[in-house]
Amino acid sequence: MLNYLWGFMILIGIVVGALKGNISEVGNSAINSSKEAVSLCITMLGVMAMWTGMMQVAKKCGLVASFTKALRPVIRFLFPDIPKDHIVNEYIASNMIANILGLGWAATPMGLMAMKELKKLNGDREVASCDMCTLLIVNISSLQLIPVNIIAYRSQYGSANPAEILMSGIIATAISTLVGVIFAVTARKISGMGRRNGR
Repeated sequence: MLNYLWGFMILIGIVVGALKGNISEVGNSAINSSKEAVSLCITMLGVMAMWTGMMQVAKKCGLVASFTKALRPVIRFLFPDIPKDHIVNEYIASNMIANILGLGWAATPMGLMAMKELKKLNGDREVASCDMCTLLIVNISSLQLIPVNIIAYRSQYGSANPAEILMSGIIATAISTLVGVIFAVTARKISGMGRRNGR
């Protein structure tokens, strides 16, 4: 669906540019944007590599295990069907920690590993379990205390104060996380009621 959407937007842009006699500007903009995209990718690759490496160091020295232990009540509340000592708890904790630090790209590998383990716990069925859906919701709506990626974007494009969005980012992501958690918990209860009623 997104492919069709992007294709439609590109086509409309070219048509409007041609009708207004600005087709050369469309071509120049495409070339300049390509250069900016490469530059931005290099910047974000550096940020991602640094924080992914730091997460691995934190894991080796036991910090991730400590954070996992600290987050255990939260994980048990959100994912009550996961066995207490299962490795997926560590993956979920790492994903949550990276997201809280605003490292969406660094959170992705741990999120994928967590989802893989959750699928195994779900018997490799094609229909997602409540835990899988909850992980997706929490990952997407995640609270961010330090939105590193957005700060890097703003810095790349010459913002005078890239970090000025900290408070608004915290408020927005806190609300989105709260709404996501309420939805996930409510959906799990409704699903459980449906199973008990034989639906």
